[in-house]
Amino acid sequence: MSLLHPGDIFPQLTLNVPGAQAIEVPGWFAGEFGVVLFNRGAWCPYCTAQLRAFQRAGDSLAAAGIRVAALWVDDEQTTAEFTAKHGLTFPLGHSADARAVAGLTGAFVNEDPLYLQFTGFVLDPEGKVVVSVYSSGAIGRLVPEDVAGLVGYLREHAAASS
Repeated sequence: MSLLHPGDIFPQLTLNVPGAQAIEVPGWFAGEFGVVLFNRGAWCPYCTAQLRAFQRAGDSLAAAGIRVAALWVDDEQTTAEFTAKHGLTFPLGHSADARAVAGLTGAFVNEDPLYLQFTGFVLDPEGKVVVSVYSSGAIGRLVPEDVAGLVGYLREHAAASS
């Protein structure tokens, strides 16, 4: 298991989304900046707070050309109920194979019970990692304001250098 570093191509992951067609990241971001969030589960208050924060920031992130997708090991029913309860409009994938995801991305895994620890990535429009945030526990997470600020900075400096 190796960590993903800035400049690495993000590996292809399938997110099974309740009531919708599965999506493939990074391809689903289709030339936009992307945020990929791995969360511990619906039971985790820190995960709930983070996902709700990204939902609240959804309009401003979309206006900035930033798309969000998340996944966790929780089953389809739990994920569907969580998505409805919190009004999530970005895809939240269910039933992730924690060990397989960890093998592709370097995410930390809790063994008993089995789940992914929080991990977050900001991807550029080509699917390359800009930032990777790994946590071995509940805290240490991406926040939407930081993502928007970073993408704004990158765009500003890309325009200035062209």
